[in-house]
Amino acid sequence: MPVKSPTTETMAWSENMDTLLTNQAGLDAFRTFLKSEFSEENVEFWLACEDFKKTESAEKMASKAKMIYSEFIEADAPKEINIDFSTRDLISKNIAEPTLKCFDEAQKLIYSLMAKDSFPRFLKSEIYKKLVNGKQVGNHKKWFPFL
Repeated sequence: MPVKSPTTETMAWSENMDTLLTNQAGLDAFRTFLKSEFSEENVEFWLACEDFKKTESAEKMASKAKMIYSEFIEADAPKEINIDFSTRDLISKNIAEPTLKCFDEAQKLIYSLMAKDSFPRFLKSEIYKKLVNGKQVGNHKKWFPFL
């Protein structure tokens, strides 16, 4: 199988959001873009949910669920995500005894929001255009100083 050039790989991110989210450089670029739009809490919540679903012990599940809830779900959370009242309310009622699926509905809403809103804007952004043109290939630290 031929090795993909960084530019080919970068262009592949435009195929769908999953391709972007499963590629570390793509994820880094998307996070940079979301930070510039003050909406990085969406991808951070999505990633926290992905991590949460891999949790095996009930004890860790409870502590991770509380962290996700306090960080993203509860009213006035530091990185409060934009979800409807009924989804937020359902999570609030189930947080005492969390399951691996307790954030699924909220995660689907946030994924949909990113796919319909943030992702198309990312593909039109200067950040993405520079990556496709190969101007940021190489030293990511230079372009993503917060990493």
